[in-house]
Amino acid sequence: MLMDTDLDHLTLKEHGAVLFRGAALPHLNDLKAILASLPVEQAGARISGFSALETYVAPHGPIGLVARQALGGMGKAVRAILFDKTEGTNWSLAWHQDRTICVRHQADVEGYGPWSIKAGLHHVAPPFDLLAEMVTLRVHLDDVPSTNAPLLIAPGSHKFGRVPADQVERAAHRCGTIACTALAGDIWAYSTPILHASEPAARPRRRRVLQIDFSTQELPEGLAWLGVT
Repeated sequence: MLMDTDLDHLTLKEHGAVLFRGAALPHLNDLKAILASLPVEQAGARISGFSALETYVAPHGPIGLVARQALGGMGKAVRAILFDKTEGTNWSLAWHQDRTICVRHQADVEGYGPWSIKAGLHHVAPPFDLLAEMVTLRVHLDDVPSTNAPLLIAPGSHKFGRVPADQVERAAHRCGTIACTALAGDIWAYSTPILHASEPAARPRRRRVLQIDFSTQELPEGLAWLGVT
C-alpha cells in the first residue's frame, strides 16, 4: 500500500488514477445540500435528469474542469451515482472492471451488447475502446481514511484491455493495490476500465461519494447517453 503522501505522484496515463486535492472543497456545502434530496439508506442512488448538478459538471464548472484536465479535452457527464456507505450499509465489492454505459433506449447497434437493466435504466457493454477513453471522477463529500473503506485500485490495470472475469482477481494482484484515501472535497479521477474493489469499513462512518463518468465521444446513431442533467 502507498502512504497518503505518495498518492500525489500517481498519473492517469501511467497508473490509471490521479488525485485532485481539494478541487471540490469551495463547493462542498452546496453539493451536500443539493445531493441531500436524493434517496438515502441505499448503497447507490443512480442520478439522471438532475439539473441541479448542471453548473458543476458543465465543461467550465468545478467538476467539469477536472474532467477536462483528466480527459485532455472537453467531455460530457454521461452517468452518475451517489454512493452513501454507512454503518448500516457497509458493503464490499470484489475486484471488477466497469464494462457498461447507461443509455436512454435499447437499440440493436453492432458492437454494443449484452444489455441489462439496473435501477430501471438501460445499460449496455460498448466496444472497449470507448471505455478506454472515458474517465470516472469520484467527488468525496466526506473524509475517507484507510479505516473508512477507500476505493482500492490495481495501478496500471487500465492498460490490460478487457479482462476476462475469471482472470480479474489474478490481474489485480499482479499490479498490487493502492488505497485511494481522501479528504472531503478531494476528487479522484480514474481511467474508467481500471480494476477496482471495495472492502467494508473497519471503522464505519458516513462515506458519501459522487461518482461521475465523463466521455468525449458521441454514440453511434440509434443510441444516446442517458446523461446526468
